[in-house]
Amino acid sequence: MRVANSTPEQGLTYAGAGVDIDAGDALVDAIKPLAASTARPGADVALGGFGGAFDLKAAGFQDPILVSGTDGVGTKLKLAIDSAILDTVGIDLVAMCVNDVLAQGAEPLYFLDYFATGKLEPGAGAKIVSGVAEGCRRAKCALIGGETAEMPGMYRDGDFDLAGFVVGAAERGSLLPRLDDMKPGDALIGLASSGPHSNGYSLVRKVIEHAGLKGTSEAPFAPGQSLHEALLTPTRIYVEALLPLIREGAIKGLAHITGGGITENTPRMLPKHLDFEVDYDAFERPAVFKWLQGAGNIAESEMRRTFNCGIGMIVCVDADTAPGVCQRLNDQGEPAWIIGHVKAK
Repeated sequence: MRVANSTPEQGLTYAGAGVDIDAGDALVDAIKPLAASTARPGADVALGGFGGAFDLKAAGFQDPILVSGTDGVGTKLKLAIDSAILDTVGIDLVAMCVNDVLAQGAEPLYFLDYFATGKLEPGAGAKIVSGVAEGCRRAKCALIGGETAEMPGMYRDGDFDLAGFVVGAAERGSLLPRLDDMKPGDALIGLASSGPHSNGYSLVRKVIEHAGLKGTSEAPFAPGQSLHEALLTPTRIYVEALLPLIREGAIKGLAHITGGGITENTPRMLPKHLDFEVDYDAFERPAVFKWLQGAGNIAESEMRRTFNCGIGMIVCVDADTAPGVCQRLNDQGEPAWIIGHVKAK
């Protein structure tokens, strides 16, 4: 009679179970120069230890408050996986995190990423992390560490997931929003998005299916690009444009327009006794949203509470300073419009 749990003739190994330590080491070696390219005052970004250190004093802070955030990329990853375009979703990952801490008035300082997959392919992993490094360079924050998890049986072949973690800082007393300073009549400035950013992609994928298109089809809203290429345009990062204005005290509040759109995110920066009004005709709605709405027969109310509709960040400023702030942003190549105002509830 055969014993079911008899000892195998050859000893079991971790690699035989689906986890390749050598592949993990190869990926770490590949991303070391990517991390080094994100070095900034306060961080030496040397990978390989059990944790990453950051020197707040070297970064120029005197009495800092730390602000942290975490996020992912959502089902936009499915488009990246299906198209094998892997070098942009890392930018999305950083953007979703750093724009959030920026909305609290904090300068993003350092970033860590979590990359999980069923079977580690160092080449694909390096492409993904190259996007993370590019996002960190755009946000002026250091990539000081992360985790790569190879988990056979947890993911189908080729599938992976990403999570990001950012820590920022602001001097004590300078955090946003400045609720006590907000008043009816304050202006709302909208900064242009680069498209859907990283929100609403479950609905985007349904629209593609409903329209009978493939990812390789030419994008109806972006001639010369495939649908996948156009829809994988990375999320805009607003750190470089807005941080100087925050430090000058020109900004009273910021709303990062993510899932929930302008409708749900703008109230998060306002005191309870104030409301807001936005003119949706005051800014340019990118062609991708017009196509999504038409191809999916999506109601306007659904568009506004699912997508950013062309505005990635809303800035609250004094009405008198709004034209100057808007002009300054436009001069930096950051398209911006006065799109509304604060009002009494």
